[in-house]
Amino acid sequence: MVKEFKATPYKLESVKTGVQFEDKGWTLDAPNEKEPSLIRAIYEKKQIEVKDPSYGVFRFADWLPVHKMLQGSSAPVTYKSEGLAQYLGLSDLHITFSGYWPEKGANFRTCSFKETEAFSVGGRLHTEDGTVLVVASAGNTARAFARVCSDNNIPLLLCVPEDNLNAMWFDEPINDNVKLVVTKSGSDYFDAIHLSNMACELDDFVAEGGAKNVARRDGMGTTTLSAVTTIGRIPQYYFQAVGSGTGAIAAWEANKRLIEDGRFGNNLMKLMVSQNTPFIPIHNAWKADSRAMLPLDDSEARKQVEAIDAKVLSNRKPPYPISGGLYDAMKEAGGDVLLATNEEAAEAGLLFRDKEGIDIHPAAAVATATLIKAVKEGTVKKDDCIMLNITGGGEERFKAEKEVIYLKPAHVFDITPKQADVEKVLKQLFKK
Repeated sequence: MVKEFKATPYKLESVKTGVQFEDKGWTLDAPNEKEPSLIRAIYEKKQIEVKDPSYGVFRFADWLPVHKMLQGSSAPVTYKSEGLAQYLGLSDLHITFSGYWPEKGANFRTCSFKETEAFSVGGRLHTEDGTVLVVASAGNTARAFARVCSDNNIPLLLCVPEDNLNAMWFDEPINDNVKLVVTKSGSDYFDAIHLSNMACELDDFVAEGGAKNVARRDGMGTTTLSAVTTIGRIPQYYFQAVGSGTGAIAAWEANKRLIEDGRFGNNLMKLMVSQNTPFIPIHNAWKADSRAMLPLDDSEARKQVEAIDAKVLSNRKPPYPISGGLYDAMKEAGGDVLLATNEEAAEAGLLFRDKEGIDIHPAAAVATATLIKAVKEGTVKKDDCIMLNITGGGEERFKAEKEVIYLKPAHVFDITPKQADVEKVLKQLFKK
C-alpha cells in the first residue's frame, strides 16, 4: 500500500555565503562559488510533524529533501537506557538505535544507520532518464544502498575494496539493477573512491555525492530527530564514532532546525565524536586546531586502516575542512574528538550487549567506549542529558535468525585502473 506523501518545499543555501537557490534535482554545490562549501536544505516547514512509525524513515519527511517515498524503510528508534545507564551511574542516557531489534521497532535489514541515507538519497534521485547512481563505500554504506536500490529498482553502481567484500551480505538476492565492482585486494576505501570518480566521468553515471548531498546528511539527521522528538528536548551531549564525520555534521544541522522549531530548547549538543586508534586523522587535526587535515602518508594510512577493527571509520579525506563541515560544526557546537583502542571498543561492545541486550557494530562500540571514558574522567556529569548514537547493531542476531547470501563482484579492477578499461567494463555491465 502506497502511503500518502506530500513533499516539503525547500531551497538550498550555501553555508559559506548564505546565498539561496533552487535544487535542480541533483545539485551538490552552490552555483558560481569559487570557495568550497557544503550546501544546506532550508525547509519551508519550520515545525516538524512526525508521522506514525509505519512510514519508516519517511516519518521525518517534513525535513527530508525528497520528492517520493521508497518502500521498506525503518526509522531510528530512541529509548531511555536502563542497564548501561545504571552501570555508568547516568540518570538521563538515551540510546538512538539503528539496526535490527524488532522488539524495539528497529527493522534495518542491513543493520546500519546507512539505510537512513540510502532511502533519503533514493527519494531525492530522478532515474527516469537512465541515470545510474554511483556509490563508493568501505562496507555498510554499500550494503544499505544495494538493498534499498534493489528493492526500489534504482540503477546503482557500487565501488568497494575487495578486502571489504565480507560486508556485502543480504537476506535476499540483490536484483540485476545493482552492479558491484571492486578494487583488488590490498586497496582501501580511498581507492574505491578513485574508481567511483572515474565512473562518474561517463555519461549517465552520477556521483551520490557523499557529504555534499543534502539528502544523505538529512537522512542521517533523522537519528537526532528521533532522539529529540522522543526525549522532548535537545540533549546536552551527542556521542558517535566518525569516519567522515558526516553523521555529526548532520546532527548539528538537525539540531539547528530543532532550535528554530522552538519546542525543544535552544542549546547545541556538544559533539563528542570518536575514532579508532591508530587511524585518527580527524583527532589529529582537531587537537592541532587545524582546519586543514594534517599530511598523512598513503602507505602509513593503509597500515593504520589495516590495524583498526572499525573499518568503516577509515575515511582519509573527510569533509572536515570545508565550510559547513565537521570543523565548523564542532567549533560552533563545542565538543571533542575522543579515542578508543580495538580492545576498549571490544570490551564496550560486550558491556553493551550485557546491559542492553543486543550486539552492536565495532564503530558503535568505539562510541560506547568513549562514553564510558568520558563518565570515568568526569567530562560528562551523571545528570547530563546524553544521546548515544548506536549507528549499527543486531547483525549477529540477524544472521543467526536468517540465512544470508553474499553479493559477488561483477568485475575486479586494478588498484589504479585505466579510464578506458573502466569505460569498457561499465558499458558492458549497464548495456549502455
